[in-house]
Amino acid sequence: MKSCLIVDDSKVIRMVAKKILTELSFATVEAEDGQVALDACKKAMPDAVLLDWNMPVMNGIDFLRELRKLPEGGKPVVVFCTTENDIEHIQEAISAGANEYIMKPFDSEILQTKFAQVGLL
Repeated sequence: MKSCLIVDDSKVIRMVAKKILTELSFATVEAEDGQVALDACKKAMPDAVLLDWNMPVMNGIDFLRELRKLPEGGKPVVVFCTTENDIEHIQEAISAGANEYIMKPFDSEILQTKFAQVGLL
């Protein structure tokens, strides 16, 4: 079973994402900020990361840059999931190592389509 780390400061978003990903046969782990997510990745590297941008402690882009520096940090497929939809944010995310980008709000169909596009399904 593939694993997905859900990184978002919103408990509701994490809950919705977990429900969708569980239905897609993913084991899920949750983190409320980038630092908690980074610590989780150091313990067990996930197959995928669903990542919010704006969070306290460590934001999504800083987490992504730190993740990619880890020994196995190039392995997870990272899908940004955020309200930041301008081209500058998207380019910054891709150049930092994101594989894909989706906008909030999202639904099961959007997540399934993006995860299929990046080879997770």
